[in-house]
Amino acid sequence: MRQLKRAALLALFGLIGALGTLTTASEASAQGLFAPVVSVDDQVVTRYEVEQRAALLQVFRTPGNLQTLAREQLIEDRVKLGAARAAGITVPEEAIMAGMTEFAGRANLSREEFLRAIAGAGVSEETFRDFIVSQLSWRDLVRARFVPRVRINDSDIDKAMATMGGGSTLRVLLSEIIIPAPPQQAAQAQAIAERVSQISSIAAFSAEAGRVSATQSRTNGGRLDWMPITNLPAPLRPVILSLGVGEVTPPIPLEGAIALFQLRGIQESGVAAREIASIDYAAYYLPGGRTEANMAEAARIRTMVDQCDDFYGLAQGQPEEVLQRQSSAPAELPQDIALELAKLDRNEISANLTRTAADGSETLMVLMLCGRTTVAAAESSREEVAAQLRNQQLEAHARVYLAQLMSNARIVQR
Repeated sequence: MRQLKRAALLALFGLIGALGTLTTASEASAQGLFAPVVSVDDQVVTRYEVEQRAALLQVFRTPGNLQTLAREQLIEDRVKLGAARAAGITVPEEAIMAGMTEFAGRANLSREEFLRAIAGAGVSEETFRDFIVSQLSWRDLVRARFVPRVRINDSDIDKAMATMGGGSTLRVLLSEIIIPAPPQQAAQAQAIAERVSQISSIAAFSAEAGRVSATQSRTNGGRLDWMPITNLPAPLRPVILSLGVGEVTPPIPLEGAIALFQLRGIQESGVAAREIASIDYAAYYLPGGRTEANMAEAARIRTMVDQCDDFYGLAQGQPEEVLQRQSSAPAELPQDIALELAKLDRNEISANLTRTAADGSETLMVLMLCGRTTVAAAESSREEVAAQLRNQQLEAHARVYLAQLMSNARIVQR
């Protein structure tokens, strides 16, 4: 009996010893989990925080090495929070709750539903809260520091609206010949146009452009740069797309002229298509038509006028009909103006077109493209576009500022 008691006591002491060993190992594991893995100035990042952030990134389906990304993000968070604290910025509790609710709403969940969902993936509420606090603190710091530096003007908005759009589109490489065809020369111009339309050689078309075309491009053999097919008037697009390389369109009648286009190339651009809703342009008229003096004056105007509004000063004190400024849907434009504007970038000028004045005399049209408004831009307000531009400028300032803070921080990996 005494031996049995002694054996039982030894077994009990052994069990106590084993439990003690297990407890010590568990404590050591816990201590290791909360041990610092990075120090950032006077703050630390623990292994637990890295594991939690990696689990949160997994919930967000973030690609890449999540452990590495989690560590990098937490280092940036410490730098951001340190800068916000130094600037006296704190986020109120109600703003934190609102931020968590807004973020959960992106997944069409309430805050409580989102917290239950991430808890199922092993992510604590505190981890999500810290993530939101870092974002809000940085947002408030960036706004306080950089909003006074952001400047958005009407020109910035115009440029942004001109580039809005989506999808892919075709680009075409064309050569042009524009043959003057005043009434007294209409038959002769038509005969020339019919002959040119039969050309299938790029070199031959270029030579003809140098001889008979009336546009500035004649000095370059009529060659134009690549342009989106959407720049061209809608009725002309299928005509151009039906051509093979080297083929020429049938003669296209314009006001006082005949146009022909040769296809030199076509390609998928892979960039955003910009279906045009309206085109803003200015037309300034010089009496006398295509005279040497007027062509010289048009060249002088090019050096004086940087944007369409400059024409108002040029036309001051002259009859109202000297300057025309309007915005039109592409389909409402006269064919020759639509074709000429298709070749121009914003604030570029051409002096290729003429018009007949009320008294029967000819005038030279100095034409400037003021801007194109895309269909997508037409559906957006200027205030919305301005807000987008402000956010873009703030983000640019924020990236530079964070890079400076990171370079100045004392970061020690452990």
